[in-house]
Amino acid sequence: MNVEELMAFAGRNPMLSLALAGLTVAIIYTEIAALFRGFKAIKPAELTQLINAGNAVVVDLSAPVDFEKGHIAGSRNVQPKQFGPTHKLVASAKQQPVVLVDRTGAASVAAAKALKKAGFEKIHVLDGGLPAWTAADLPLVKGRN
Repeated sequence: MNVEELMAFAGRNPMLSLALAGLTVAIIYTEIAALFRGFKAIKPAELTQLINAGNAVVVDLSAPVDFEKGHIAGSRNVQPKQFGPTHKLVASAKQQPVVLVDRTGAASVAAAKALKKAGFEKIHVLDGGLPAWTAADLPLVKGRN
């Protein structure tokens, strides 16, 4: 396939060509934005490595009812409205890995941005939230800590 054939295809299929161009721009924008957001989205396997290393602070931003139904062992439950860079769980952990977890990811991303703005260096968000954790067949603990 050469450039002339691609141009002929684009001329015959303008909607497909525009869709391809739009998706390409969206993917590039998303990847560049992820590089500059200041925190890292991690997979469940990476989170288990951080937990096993023993120095990760895991904060679950789920509702208390959801937290009691199941949470990652060792995580602490904090309401998103009460959580921030000065919260007692993370105030002294600026150099430690801080992992934010919730059910959908929305609260974790907002909290990660606030921590980054406050100077935290090792901020992580569980990619896919707790559904990704359970999909990886990893255990949850029930009840309060």
